[in-house]
Amino acid sequence: MKFFFHVGRYFSMLKLVMAKPEKHRMYLKQLIYEIENLGVNSVGIVVIISIFIGGIMTIQFSYALMNPLYPSYLIGLATRDTLLLEFSSTMLALIMAGKIGSNITSEIGSMRVTEQIDSLEIMGVNAASYLILPKIIAVVFIFPFLYIISVFFGILGGLVTGPLTGTITLPEYVDGIKTLFVPYYATFSIIKSLVFGFLVASVPAYFGYYVQGGALDVGKASTQAVVNTNILILFFDLILTRLLLT
Repeated sequence: MKFFFHVGRYFSMLKLVMAKPEKHRMYLKQLIYEIENLGVNSVGIVVIISIFIGGIMTIQFSYALMNPLYPSYLIGLATRDTLLLEFSSTMLALIMAGKIGSNITSEIGSMRVTEQIDSLEIMGVNAASYLILPKIIAVVFIFPFLYIISVFFGILGGLVTGPLTGTITLPEYVDGIKTLFVPYYATFSIIKSLVFGFLVASVPAYFGYYVQGGALDVGKASTQAVVNTNILILFFDLILTRLLLT
């Protein structure tokens, strides 16, 4: 029953969030701030993680495909498709749930326990819409760009690491990247990124908006938000893969 209670309250919150904004200029200013705070400030960690993961996958695939019967270009192909299909969308969303999600929960939760949200509502402001809607739009907007950046730097990481470690030559890796490319893989993962972006913003916002207690409870809510967001990301990854890829 507790599960259905949270589901119902989550959708009730979304109904409040999606209400018509009172002042569009105020929302636009908040949206630009959230894009910078939640999106642009995440580019650095996305680049670093993607470069290392791209290099690691290239080395691992080179050892997995050591059989001389396998053409060496398969290393580049496997690295590219793994980045396109899974890592740069799903795994990156799991990482961002920890960074962005905990940020959203702690920010909104702190405003709740210090009664700032109550003050906004007393003044007639739709606090749910004002605080949460710009965050959802910002994260959904920025996630496809983070996905593209991740794929690019992941492939670049493999491009540098492969020749440096002697596991694959540069021409062989480039041939693998260009071989049997399926453009729909990118479209599929961008769709996933949009869904994941919505989850990463809305679920932590829910836990922060309804937190009760003090600072310690905000910390607990942040942990709950990240765990539940990760579970939902994996669940929707399974559903979307079944619907869109098979």
